[in-house]
Amino acid sequence: MSVYSYSQSIARLTSPVTMRLTLFLLGSLVAAFAARPARAQLSLADALRAADTRAVANRMAAGDRSARDAQAIAPLHGILPSARVEASIVRTDDPIGAFGTELRQRRIAQADFDPSRLNFPAPVTNYGGGLVLELPLLNADAWIARTATMRGASAARASESWTHLSTRADVVRAFYGAVLAAERVTTLDAAVRAARAHVRDAESLARNGVVTPSDAMLADVKAGELEADLIGARADAALARRGLAVLIGGDGNSSVEPAGTIPAATTLRTFAATDTIVAPEARADVDAARLGAEASSADVQRARALLLPRLNAFARTDWNDPGRLFAGERNWTAGVMASWSPFSGASELAEQRGAQARAAGARAMADGAAANARLESERSLSDLRVALDRLVIAEHSAAQGMDAHRIVGRRYDGGLATVVELLDAAAAEVHTATALAKARYDVVVALASRRLALGLDPGAVANLESPASNRPTSEDVPR
Repeated sequence: MSVYSYSQSIARLTSPVTMRLTLFLLGSLVAAFAARPARAQLSLADALRAADTRAVANRMAAGDRSARDAQAIAPLHGILPSARVEASIVRTDDPIGAFGTELRQRRIAQADFDPSRLNFPAPVTNYGGGLVLELPLLNADAWIARTATMRGASAARASESWTHLSTRADVVRAFYGAVLAAERVTTLDAAVRAARAHVRDAESLARNGVVTPSDAMLADVKAGELEADLIGARADAALARRGLAVLIGGDGNSSVEPAGTIPAATTLRTFAATDTIVAPEARADVDAARLGAEASSADVQRARALLLPRLNAFARTDWNDPGRLFAGERNWTAGVMASWSPFSGASELAEQRGAQARAAGARAMADGAAANARLESERSLSDLRVALDRLVIAEHSAAQGMDAHRIVGRRYDGGLATVVELLDAAAAEVHTATALAKARYDVVVALASRRLALGLDPGAVANLESPASNRPTSEDVPR
């Protein structure tokens, strides 16, 4: 309940007792705001921007997307040419190794064919250097794997986008949840101050014999109930602020103060009337599931392609020298190699069956995502309509609660109602006022959920933050 709407409500109370109560209430409200410690305030737009880059869910989704992008590069090993440089130092007295090393070094002489030297050669050292070029010519599994991983990377990007939108919806809920908690604290704090003033009046009347001591005692009990509610509301508000801070990327010890109030009822109705007629977009989670199914289907084809022959070309240049790297006479080798593994101990069968099982699961997930999107679209529209209807009821109840408090106040002034009845009426007014704020909050949440269900940005409700749009009009003040 805002200070503005509360002051409008006070102007409607005419009985002396209720006038004293409401004037004290307004003074306490102003004092509460003035005494509130300075704390950095955060608008909804700022909270959304912070969550976009710092929220844990968004950072995790970005990391997964980067990992999937990296996986899409791996199949290029079987598609693109590769080059490498080799260097080695070898010393051996193995008969074949020693003779071959000297032959590579072009140092074989007639004396090296002496059987004793061939059988028992002296240790030979070789510094080997080489340049190797490999060119894949036909690797069907690599090309299909490239297609599968590219679609998987696209699915990860779509999933990241959906996480981004879902987080923005969560921020809207948490932000206005913290605002609602703060408004409840403000309303209950003013109500407790007013109730305590009534208790003091009742105690004074009891001392003068105007009312019985039991009336003062019961009034104290009613005031205590409000104080208990206030204690709980303050704890809830503190947790709501910390929860919002954690959601937008803060640690568990940080806290933020949301700026602004819950939008007025007329503003919410106007926004709902224009926002619910927008055309839905393709939901990112549905796209992610569809792309995931396509990637799994391509992976089945990759598993089958493991049984196909492979054809690769290579070329290399080598240097061998007894004293230093990349020295001595150069020699080269070039060729084409075909390979085929029709059976690899049943491992290819296991790969195929595993890929088929994963594809079946991915197709089921895609079907479920599409069906869930349709259901959420219908449910979000129903939730929004229900929230708007409940807002009307809450406005009526708030008006009734105010009028009931005024009537009981007049009866109390005429000696026809007890102070307990007056406090009960005040508590009922507080309850209906907080219920009206909760109803406005429910509409905001329903609007954000509706936009998310349609694949739109829930953060668009930040447009409701305009101070002019949030100021309650005469239609928002309960009558």
